Amino acid sequence: MTNTSVIRNALTIDVEDYFQVSAFAPYIEREKWDARECRVERNVDRILGLLAERDIQATFFTLGWVAQRYPGLVRRIVDAGHELASHGYGHERVSDLSESDFFQDIHRAKALLEDIGGVKVQGYRAPSFSIGATNLWALDTLQRAGYRYSSSIYPVRHDHYGMPDAPRFAHQIRDGLLEVPPTTMRLFDRNLPSSGGGYFRLLPYALSRWMLRRVNEQDASPAVFYFHPWEIDVDQPRVHGVGFKTRFRHYVNIGRMERRLGCLLQDFRWGRMDHIFLPQSVQKAPLV
Repeated sequence: MTNTSVIRNALTIDVEDYFQVSAFAPYIEREKWDARECRVERNVDRILGLLAERDIQATFFTLGWVAQRYPGLVRRIVDAGHELASHGYGHERVSDLSESDFFQDIHRAKALLEDIGGVKVQGYRAPSFSIGATNLWALDTLQRAGYRYSSSIYPVRHDHYGMPDAPRFAHQIRDGLLEVPPTTMRLFDRNLPSSGGGYFRLLPYALSRWMLRRVNEQDASPAVFYFHPWEIDVDQPRVHGVGFKTRFRHYVNIGRMERRLGCLLQDFRWGRMDHIFLPQSVQKAPLV
């Protein structure tokens, strides 16, 4: 059995605002995003403070849309020693884009983030984990755009995403491109989500901790955990008119999230995706 105090897990933050969540897309027009109250900067700054208190480095999968409006935030992420990675430009599901539109989105985001942050962007995470069995061409597109790893295929069954038969752990999925899936725990011949998001807010913290420890101990593998800045924002404006399932998934236990996150940061060792899965990477690697 592996000692969990030795394994360093990957802490990741998907930098997007509350109104950019895919489930809200039918209720909030993209053209009206600029009219919404933006809270992402203050929430990410709170997260940076939490990480600084514990001397933890993480990976920030950042939307180009956010970076363009808050370049100072991007620089603060980099200056604090965190990895700057791409979440695409406009938080559009890959499954809704053509191959050419997807390339434009990820190329635009990568160039923008690198220009603002002054570091090479190597990682990408698809909005809503929207790469799966029906659009694996996206991996070739990521490779062509110059990314070195993706964290976009969630090996679970879900009504909006997932590829349950995909490998559970980091693997070379294309020449020069690594896929690093969000963490799942294998139980009763099924992959159970164990990597954050709404599941982390819904389940008792002790259960989430047990699942992550089981992956560390029995699979002897680093876990990949993710959350969003809006998940620690109790005062975010409510989006009205949404269905019960969407409302429940988005708002459940938001008031408990920051406390649970503090426990998680204390109970496990954490680091950046590139430092864990791309050991040859150098912090603040110069652009070429």
